[in-house]
Amino acid sequence: MATSLRNIIVVGGSFVGRTTAQELARIVPATHRVLLTEPHSHFHHLFTFPRFAIVPGQEHKAFIPYSGIFNASPNPSSHGVVQARVLSIQPTHVELDREWQGLKQVPFDYVVLATGTRLSKPAAMDDDDKASSVEYLQNHQAGVNRSRSILIVGGGAVGVQMAADLKEYYPEKEVTVVQSRAQVMPNFHSALHELIKRRFDELGIRLITGSRATVPPSGFPNDGSTFDVQLTNGTTESTQFVILATGQTPNNQLVADLKSSHPDGKSVVNPDNGFIRVRPTMQFLDEQYSNLFAVGDIADTGAQKAARPGSAQAAVVAKNIQALIEGRAPEDTFVKGPGAIHLTLGMKHNVIFRNPNTTEGQTEPWINPKDDGREDMNVEAMWERLGISVENPRQYHL
Repeated sequence: MATSLRNIIVVGGSFVGRTTAQELARIVPATHRVLLTEPHSHFHHLFTFPRFAIVPGQEHKAFIPYSGIFNASPNPSSHGVVQARVLSIQPTHVELDREWQGLKQVPFDYVVLATGTRLSKPAAMDDDDKASSVEYLQNHQAGVNRSRSILIVGGGAVGVQMAADLKEYYPEKEVTVVQSRAQVMPNFHSALHELIKRRFDELGIRLITGSRATVPPSGFPNDGSTFDVQLTNGTTESTQFVILATGQTPNNQLVADLKSSHPDGKSVVNPDNGFIRVRPTMQFLDEQYSNLFAVGDIADTGAQKAARPGSAQAAVVAKNIQALIEGRAPEDTFVKGPGAIHLTLGMKHNVIFRNPNTTEGQTEPWINPKDDGREDMNVEAMWERLGISVENPRQYHL
């Protein structure tokens, strides 16, 4: 790669970061290159992790090489993937945890943060290499398989999907979901809770709401023995395996060194939620960092934390960086829509659910139930979107 090229650095190679890098590579001039920085050796197909932590035989497909990501761009050889962890973002460069092309400090013209949030395993992996992550999922499958009773802590999308998969794949097991709020999926219209509750009743899944599980400092044994889990409602649940499907913690530590000069004293990060303050153009709110952007889960847009709105934000960022390179004002903006989700509720049954669009006077959600689910969740299609042409099933292990 020629060192004379100007750098546009995308930090984080998950769904929204990947989309942003591909959008940018498609439209930036030949004077610039896109560098996607990501510590994982492979793209992590996060949406498949809840199922592949239960159902064996597909887990190796959840980790996809980045080698074809820029194949569809006009100058694929100009751009690159930097397998490194960004430690901090400075006004003129990013700091890496390892050398890349002899540098630990990589200068940039523009940076896009797509660092997302940290999730509990098995919704996210601790390891950066494919082999260790595949082994983790296989070990998790084995733990699930040998346990007669399973307690899932958390009633968000991950907890709901894992519960349905578990009870359908292993109907003989006792499956219980503990949710701290009065409803599961509380950011959605109550009709989604009612729909999920009916599905839980069909499958025989117990749901405990309005209570939290107390997690011991050393974690739960999950060793095949039976143990007790204390709930904050004063009761005790006996189980052999606990799955944590709790919360999202913003990955905002990279901007800790950036000082804000915003006139109203607002910091780069919103102290109320940990997300990065942005304008509708997806630029940092602080105008001294107008060449810094944030997209996806880490951006404080008020939009639902999901891949679809993140992809819309990626398109906005790409057009605005193109405008800045060409000396124009960035005028593309992200408009928040109603929250929506495509939720699996078993191996085949799934539903697309969208909250009412109140700006259009809607009062009822849009619900589209389907029974076209596949065991591998159509993960093979993502290999194609990442530019990998698979001619032999053995390639899924690469």
